[in-house]
Order: sequence, then structure tokens, then C-alpha cells
Amino acid sequence: MPLKVAMQMDPIQSVNINADSSFRILEEAQARGHELFYYTPDQLSFDEGRVRATGWPLTVRRETGNHFTLGGQRTVDLGTFDVVWLRQDPPFDMHYITTTHLLDLIRDTTLVVNDPFWVRNYPEKLLVLQFPELTPPTMIARDLFTLRSFKERHGDIILKPLYGNGGAGVFRLDPNDRNFSALHELFTGTSREPLIAQKFLPDVSGGDKRVILVDGEPVGAINRVPAAGETRSNMHVGGRAEKAELTDRDREICAAIGPLLREKGQIFVGIDVIGRHLTEINVTSPTGLQELERFDKVNVTAKLWEAIERRRAAWG
Repeated sequence: MPLKVAMQMDPIQSVNINADSSFRILEEAQARGHELFYYTPDQLSFDEGRVRATGWPLTVRRETGNHFTLGGQRTVDLGTFDVVWLRQDPPFDMHYITTTHLLDLIRDTTLVVNDPFWVRNYPEKLLVLQFPELTPPTMIARDLFTLRSFKERHGDIILKPLYGNGGAGVFRLDPNDRNFSALHELFTGTSREPLIAQKFLPDVSGGDKRVILVDGEPVGAINRVPAAGETRSNMHVGGRAEKAELTDRDREICAAIGPLLREKGQIFVGIDVIGRHLTEINVTSPTGLQELERFDKVNVTAKLWEAIERRRAAWG
């Protein structure tokens, strides 16, 4: 049965139609006969008991430079929609968090993907703390002395903002590094957030694997290989996507975290695995759908919509 679907995302005119997962989700929804509405997060509002959004009916097409058509702008009650997608990119700041609070208010009538309550409580670098047996040695702290003690224990570490994304602000500090204090001063001078430190994993030279889970089950993986001379493998900073297979260790990790993701309504999730270690669980705006589909020749986005349609149908 056709669904009324709203997509909360960054400006659609700026997306790369050959890489953007939100575009692929919209494209598949349209192919399945669902009705699309699009708005940006700054157009979300609470108005006398109703959660509203000002945006546009939407049609998408796979034509570079001509990939969408908008209908007439209007303000809608999101509580009347079947599905709302929470898909804007981080930063995971108070603006982002506020949208999760507002979308919480329609959870009884509308399926919000991913569930906003748990998106807010399970940010990428914090949910992994529940699975220390799967992760590299990790510290979250703001105090320089505390962070320095971690570096002294492990020698070669990665230091990054706790709520960063896309590889921004990620530094490798090897045993010979002399910039720790200066970096700490830079980070703490611009933000009140703690930092996250992890033991450096040499396996990253062979790639940082992105495993995609749909409703708690792994559906495939891609490998993101750092550019020459680069520690970060994020595609935003020049990482190269390669075909990858799920290993027994990948499946073991997914089996450990999948039930929790399913229980908490995290339908579309991308995890990062380096070697045998889980490093992040991405629930805010996971990517990688289009790359995975090109490598594996499988319509993973259809599986995503099938999971959503099953959940919505179960509501009656």
C-alpha cells in the first residue's frame, strides 16, 4: 500500500545523485509508489500541539543537474504521515538534537526512521561503549592529564572530536608526536565537548570497512581505503571505496549489536570495522548504499523499504 513519506534532509539541490544515500532512498520509495514530501530541518516546527514542516511535494529522477522537481510549497502536519526520515547530516549539535525531540512527539502515529529517541541517545561514538569486547581500547575525556595517560599506555593513538563526522578533526598521534598539548588546546578552545581517543589500529592501511545493517541484519559491506599518506579512510577526505565481503568476524559483531539496534528502531545503520574491531555505529545519517549496490549488484535499498513497510503494516 502506498505510504505518505516525508524526508528531513539537507538541501536536495546539493546532493550527488551517484553517491547520496538519501537520494537513493527517495528514488526507491518513488519506484514503490510512495508519495514523497521533502523539507530541510530548519523548517521543522512545533505549533500548538502539532509537529509541522514547511516543504514541498517531491519527484526525483536520475538525471545529473535535473534530479528533482518540487511541487508547491506548503506546511504539513507530520503526524499525518506514515513515515518520516531523519536524514540530515551531522554535526550532532543542539540543532540536530532538538529535531529529535520534536520528532519524538509523533512516534505514536508516524514511523520515524531511525527512531529519534535512540538516535539522540546512541550517537555514533558513544553506542560502541556498550560493546567494549568488540572495540579497540578507547577513552573519552576532556582533561589533558587523563588523555595523556591513555597515550602513554598505548603509544600510537587516534584523537578526534566526540561528535565529529566525515573524518574532520581526526589526528593520529604516534609515539614521536610532539603536538598533543597544542591539539588539546585547539580542541578545547573551540568546543566544550570531550574528546575520544582510541588505540591506533595498523589494519586501517588495508581499509576501514563499512557494514550496512537493515533492521539489525547485515546486508553487505564496502571497504574504504585511505589515500596514500593518509590515516583517514572517509570518502569525504579522499578515501576510495572497494568491494568487500562480510567475514565471520563481521557477522559476529553484527550478531552482537543487531538485536539492540532492532529493538530500538534503528532500521538503517552503518558500522565501521577496522580489522577485527568495531570503531563506530552510525545511526544519524548512514551512507554507503549506492556504493554497496554497485559492487554487489543487489537492491539493498529495496530491503530497507521492505523492513519499513513491514514495521508500518504491523501497526495496523
